[in-house]
Amino acid sequence: MSFIRWLISKTIQTFLGSAYERRSRAVAKEREDGTFEGASATQARNFEDRYAAAVRLLRTRIDQEFPDAYYARLSSGRNSSYDYGQDRALAVDTMSIAIAMALRNGATVQQAANAGAASIGI
Repeated sequence: MSFIRWLISKTIQTFLGSAYERRSRAVAKEREDGTFEGASATQARNFEDRYAAAVRLLRTRIDQEFPDAYYARLSSGRNSSYDYGQDRALAVDTMSIAIAMALRNGATVQQAANAGAASIGI
């Protein structure tokens, strides 16, 4: 009886497995060519676009509150001996996490930008 089950399973695997392999190879070729469009690819691209838009909304506010090292030395009213680079990097990391979480939870671009600003206190 076990031999018959084994034979049936190998027969099914031969027919269905080869169809699956052909489909997998076709999808892999389409991905390599850049022509594959699956649901997850569209969602990922949409997320990236929305994330980039939220960051663009906050860029000016981040630059004013956490200047990079170049502007920190040239700006009046700032302590030129203080290195703002580490504070800026921490703020960008925190903001990025907040924006990504908000977008994953279904927030709009403006809501995600507000969540990012609130996370770093600007």
